Amino acid sequence: MNYSRLALAALAGIVASFATGFIIIALVPALMEEGQKYPAVFRAKEEMMSFMPFGFLAAAISVVVVTIIFAMTRQTGAMAGLFLGVLIGIFAICHVTNNYVNFRVGGKLAVGQAAAYLVQWIVTGIVIGLIYKPVAAP
Repeated sequence: MNYSRLALAALAGIVASFATGFIIIALVPALMEEGQKYPAVFRAKEEMMSFMPFGFLAAAISVVVVTIIFAMTRQTGAMAGLFLGVLIGIFAICHVTNNYVNFRVGGKLAVGQAAAYLVQWIVTGIVIGLIYKPVAAP
């Protein structure tokens, strides 16, 4: 495993994931507004901010784990990263679906979250795929 490329790909993946998330929230403010319709389920915006460091840390760790999984496949390139992103995005959609079943939230919010996570993981996967390169064989 190429640890320097792994670290670089993970860092770039974290930046890509956060940037994509912020862009989605900026372009689709209705997603946050939809969540606020369920105050028994979601924290108020101000309260969320106090827990945000934990969310950022968890998101960063998830990108590092996905980068390690990608490195273990010994693949490289944008297409391999795209495939990874789609698979992880589908995994995330399954969790959103599970939350939809367990929590009293609307379908509009569930679909919005699922779409956002899919896009976010696709972009993150492509970035990881473009940067990670395994150690060259001797």
